[in-house]
Amino acid sequence: MLEKVLIANRGEIALRILRACKELGIKTVAAHSKADANLKHVLLADETVCIGPNPSSQSYLNVPAIISAMEITNAQAVHPGYGFLAENADFAEQVEKSGFIFIGPTAEVIRMMGDKVAAIDAMRKAGVPTVPGSNGPLNDDEDRSREFGKQIGYPVIIKAAAGGGGRGMRVVREEEELLKAIQITRSEAKSAFGDDTVYMEKYLENPRHVEVQVLADGQGHAIHLGDRDCSLQRRHQKVLEEAPAPGIPEDARQEVLNACVNACIEIGYRGAGTFEFLYEDGRFFFIEMNTRVQVEHPVTEMITGVDIVKQQLLIASGEKLSMRQEDIIFRGHSFECRINAEDPKTFMPSPGKITAYHAPGGNGVRVDSHVYAGYTVPPYYDSLVGKIITYGQTRDAALSRMANALDELHIEGIKTNIPLQRDLVCDAEFRKGGVNIHYLEKKLAL
Repeated sequence: MLEKVLIANRGEIALRILRACKELGIKTVAAHSKADANLKHVLLADETVCIGPNPSSQSYLNVPAIISAMEITNAQAVHPGYGFLAENADFAEQVEKSGFIFIGPTAEVIRMMGDKVAAIDAMRKAGVPTVPGSNGPLNDDEDRSREFGKQIGYPVIIKAAAGGGGRGMRVVREEEELLKAIQITRSEAKSAFGDDTVYMEKYLENPRHVEVQVLADGQGHAIHLGDRDCSLQRRHQKVLEEAPAPGIPEDARQEVLNACVNACIEIGYRGAGTFEFLYEDGRFFFIEMNTRVQVEHPVTEMITGVDIVKQQLLIASGEKLSMRQEDIIFRGHSFECRINAEDPKTFMPSPGKITAYHAPGGNGVRVDSHVYAGYTVPPYYDSLVGKIITYGQTRDAALSRMANALDELHIEGIKTNIPLQRDLVCDAEFRKGGVNIHYLEKKLAL
């Protein structure tokens, strides 16, 4: 078992990692920026190290500072959480070369999954269903690009191979728009990611976003923990998630779950990971793999009873998966509402001091949050201040609990998106289940 882990993150996920470490008897080191000296996990950690000034570029993204912090505290491993350096292959590589353990997949796998073209190719070879597309990067051959467009059928979407977070994508509905769209996307990709590689896929008009949670030990064993629906999104950012995904035919569900497990074994995956799919007309289409713990992992934990972060730590310790697929029993339904420090109408960030805070409670209610009364939300980082997670034996029961939990949740001193979340859990179409990824944007536009 690992003896000491450095947590290279902040906020609710850092506290989540600290709790898992403490339950396993692992000592913790909180690496924090100057602005985050009063974060909850920093106050609770066995050791703390300030790794730089407030901007993330000088602290949470400062690789030499993080590795130095591991050296001076004798930490064996680093948990990157999500965001920041969590999917940075160069960071994982430097950690391992420095003699430490990176809690996650190998740098080689992170690099492959971070390149969307390479990831799609690997998934296709492993038998995971993919979106019809160019099956590789587009080059300067204009006739070749036009031919791809005709074969795939319009509309198509041009994507940056190194893209993410909704950036580096452009929808093309007519052949006349194609070449200009490719040129613009290339330019944007070069500017944003330093890589102008782009590829083409069929654009699905009204898909849902359904993802599959996996665990693999890198020693030939892998399991899935079911699926999640994350279709309620604004500007490609998830707002509300649930597990399992409602209204999926069982044969289609099992086929894609099994394909993801086989893919993990095929690519030698290690740790927790998520396969993300677009789902439309009974079919799954792979879009990318996240090689880290997800923000929405708690809904999966609620319906399986599996502690995903603990499993990450055990796998990083060199242990084989202790669970077989048949050991995973799915029970009930779970929802997660992301609570952000932002104006619920304009979505502008709302940093500041929390003057009053009351968390909801009761049977089937979980709160993952690092905030407390007197805590000041800084303006330098993501606006997520917490997650409300509910569980019920049925979808309706879990949804009713969420409505009650949001009514109980009370935060003063800053603006939050609680009013939006209250509206969403009462929305008639959402309550039916199965809304597509465009639903929230259209609702907000009304």
